[in-house]
Amino acid sequence: MTRAAILDAAWEVARADGIAGLTLRAVADRVGMRAPSLYSHFASKLDIYDAMFGQAWQAYDEELAALELPDEPREVLRALARTFVDFALADLPRYQLMDQRVIADFTPSPENYAPAVRVLERFRSAYARIVGEVRDDDVDLFIVMLSGLIGTQWSNDPGGTRYVRQVDRLVDMLADEFGLPVPARLSQGERS
Repeated sequence: MTRAAILDAAWEVARADGIAGLTLRAVADRVGMRAPSLYSHFASKLDIYDAMFGQAWQAYDEELAALELPDEPREVLRALARTFVDFALADLPRYQLMDQRVIADFTPSPENYAPAVRVLERFRSAYARIVGEVRDDDVDLFIVMLSGLIGTQWSNDPGGTRYVRQVDRLVDMLADEFGLPVPARLSQGERS
């Protein structure tokens, strides 16, 4: 049995029972092992969560790295926002592990936190490309905006579009706050 197979089983359990409902027994059952045997691959359940956290952020980092950003500043922000929103709404347990503190006493290891740091640096780099100086408050505001939208979507309309359809509008409000120029097509009344 490989660590990868155990992690695949852990994701299956998390998707069936919720990220906080993950048990070593359920993971072991899925891979045909006894729960104590998992300790030969992972030191604890928190160690499994840690590896899952790293996998999740690595997957998003790879998606973000492959994203071709447009030239227009507002469209860059929209592309960054849509990419993360789509990723977060595709898998609730993954999103909860990445961006919410639903596991008591869980803190990711530096090794598995590294992809999250790379994602933030990719965003900062893209943002610097469109505005020049990167202010931490601007990055924080972007993150808070997306987190609020995603959390509200998951809580109030899972599987729907009630809140997620506001992404472009939120980005435009944020772009106005950041002082980004309004493209001609948007200044002629085509704002979302």
